[in-house]
Amino acid sequence: MALKRVNAAIVGAGAGGGVAAKELAAAGLTVALLERGKWHSAADCRKDDLFNQRTQALGAKFGPDDERNPRVLVDEQGRETVVTPSDGGYSNNAACVGGGTFSYGAMAWRYMEKDFRMRSTYGAVEGSVLEDWPIAYSDLEPYYEKAEWEMGVSGDDANNIFKAPRKRPLPMPPLPPGREHQILLPAARRLGLHPFDIPMLRNTVPYNGRRSCMRCRWCVGFACEVNARTGTHNTVIPAALATGNCELRLGCMTRDILLDSQGRVTGVAYFDAANRLQEQPADLVIVSGGAIESARLLLNTKHRLFPNGLGNRYDWVGRCLQSHSYSGATGLFASDTYDDLGPGASIAICDYNHGNAGLAGGAMLANEFIRLPYQFMSQVPPWVAGWGQEHKEFVRTAFRRTIAVQGPVQEMPLFDARVQADPKVKDHWGIPVARLSGSRHPHTIQTGRFIAGKAEEWLREAGAIQTWKRAPGKSLSGGQHQAGTCRMGNDPKTSVVNKDCQLHEVDNVYVIDASVHVTNGGFNPALTILANAYRASAGLLKAWKGAKAPS
Repeated sequence: MALKRVNAAIVGAGAGGGVAAKELAAAGLTVALLERGKWHSAADCRKDDLFNQRTQALGAKFGPDDERNPRVLVDEQGRETVVTPSDGGYSNNAACVGGGTFSYGAMAWRYMEKDFRMRSTYGAVEGSVLEDWPIAYSDLEPYYEKAEWEMGVSGDDANNIFKAPRKRPLPMPPLPPGREHQILLPAARRLGLHPFDIPMLRNTVPYNGRRSCMRCRWCVGFACEVNARTGTHNTVIPAALATGNCELRLGCMTRDILLDSQGRVTGVAYFDAANRLQEQPADLVIVSGGAIESARLLLNTKHRLFPNGLGNRYDWVGRCLQSHSYSGATGLFASDTYDDLGPGASIAICDYNHGNAGLAGGAMLANEFIRLPYQFMSQVPPWVAGWGQEHKEFVRTAFRRTIAVQGPVQEMPLFDARVQADPKVKDHWGIPVARLSGSRHPHTIQTGRFIAGKAEEWLREAGAIQTWKRAPGKSLSGGQHQAGTCRMGNDPKTSVVNKDCQLHEVDNVYVIDASVHVTNGGFNPALTILANAYRASAGLLKAWKGAKAPS
């Protein structure tokens, strides 16, 4: 039986797709929201270190399925390896309702004004395709505010003198400071830095019908059992469904986007939860699968007018894959720093995001999220054995006496850091899998080392008796902060979508996720993804000429 036509088919129920579904459904458009994963609850994630999504080698708890969704990883020597979501190098992002927002740390950063003007600020960086965004911070500011107040953000950035202008404060106060915060705060001030409370998509007081954070240690990588951590799964997606105009379908793996003989998009083809091939007719398609899967879908959509993939006439789909090169340091203290209070991360500085001599950009620095014992075993210093009695003794001694400070370094986009559709390897449904290749730019590594040094200085001033640094290597950057593969721009020859996130080549296809980000900022990108989804949805609705569902 043929499926009923909808106004919009949205591929992916994560940060971007969830917001778009709500905005369109609330405006009266009919929406089919297709998600390849499940709708998890806290019961699906017991409190066990071995099931923590952050320990990727032990499994990707919130999807995708290991066996059915491989990828091909190509190293710098051209050697190919087939990897699953549990393997290093897969660059996994959760595949479930809410996407990464279901289990993330929930930092809610606004990018700075210069983050949208990197090329204008720093000029060309040799070997990079660094560019400005086609929009400015001022274009996104009202949508940052909408995301903060509609979804719920806590914190206090009043002491962040580097932040871009805002019209309203955050709707919720920060959590009371933990022990790490109290140790790091005076040290930052002695160094002349400007510490403040991290903005978080996390309830600190009851908000919009959801409870406040209970500060448990099972935070990042786990489901929030009291629903205090804010994601699209517990805000905008339920709101979309409540309109009656949106249908959420789970276990749906999209094969390709459907086009007519003239190259006009007519819907999507997908395999449903029973592995049956379905065709969903739609007036428009919104691609929101994350930077790797969104690029893969466009590349796998072939047509006589688009032989190299939809939107790929000038070979930009899949290019400029970037994420964040986390850099920082860990400090060992003479007395306990651990207080067993989540989420742990609470204090940050933005003194090194810009203005670093000889460097293009930088990163914010913050204390790390609460660690579990299994995670801590990967944080031992390089002079301690990675296993055996020495390793065990260090972990037992140091676990409660360390603080980690780190930040997400703004990466230089590279044309050859890319996603392709693999010509040989296919997934469970016979769809060509994502093929990942490339490396980090040397400037990114240089910036990472600088940021690690600044983190070490902060820890030493706070009283650390030993410190050890973490800086990025050359390997390709992906993972939960993946971005850049369908970059937005004004020139169709050097970008995939326009400033409204609409494909240059076909006007009834939009890409609404982090793949449109031209650069990735020195911050966790979640709030920017949400804000841009609100902005792109508003532009889509303003341009909409079709019929709407009866009210």
